[in-house]
Amino acid sequence: MEWRGRRGSRNIEDRRASTGAKVGGVGGVGVIAVLLIGYFLGIDVTPLLQDQGTQSGAPVELTQADREAGEFVSVTLADTEEVWAELFRAQLGRTYRPATLVLFKGVTQSPCGGASGATGPFYCPADKKAYLDTEFFTVLDRRLGAKGEFAAAYVVAHEIAHHVQNELGILGQANQLRQQVSQAESNAISVRIELQADCLSGVWARTAAQNFGTISRADIQEAVNAARQIGDDTLQKAAGKRPMPHTFTHGTADQRSRWFVTGFQSGQIADCDTFSTDAL
Repeated sequence: MEWRGRRGSRNIEDRRASTGAKVGGVGGVGVIAVLLIGYFLGIDVTPLLQDQGTQSGAPVELTQADREAGEFVSVTLADTEEVWAELFRAQLGRTYRPATLVLFKGVTQSPCGGASGATGPFYCPADKKAYLDTEFFTVLDRRLGAKGEFAAAYVVAHEIAHHVQNELGILGQANQLRQQVSQAESNAISVRIELQADCLSGVWARTAAQNFGTISRADIQEAVNAARQIGDDTLQKAAGKRPMPHTFTHGTADQRSRWFVTGFQSGQIADCDTFSTDAL
């Protein structure tokens, strides 16, 4: 993926230098291990980090790697803005209103609750912001086997796809329904939400490849691999657990990668309707 020297987005809220977390008792590798436990098991392990001396608001010095990751996210976000503005206009006859992406390091706050490396990247519909600790890119690469810059771009595109769902009114309706059903049924709805976001990420990737000429076939394979590596069944197996479909909230490795490919091959928002199909 060619991104250096390209236009970045103005919709970046960088909190890394002022609202980071200083971890005392756990070293960098230890922190990643703790975060993985939370990610694999679906638990927010922020309290474990706080017990080790986490101090919200402590000054954080940004490394060269931090600055480069911020630039990468900014360029990727700018690409999503341009693509979704075009697709909304061409396919829906609507105006796309872009999201803000919050970069943080360690912990921060959102209207949807605390954000940390333990919670992973997420989108908060309450303030229409996506939250990302770029340390997650390291987790993707070194721990989850999702290597490559476009694997990281897929993560950004997936969270922005949730914003697309929010703009279309899909996310609000789905989340409202989740509050009215059982936990297992709520999980099943969550899977459809996430698979649609994977499909929309593929739609974005197709148009970005056509418009910018900065995305190769190898990049797309990195995204497909990333989708597989963060499937619920793959993560539960990696955590030493037997996959339990009723607990899935994002979809299996096969489902996630297949819906991404569906979006990429189609390029049509309408083909990402995961809510009216029985063939997930």
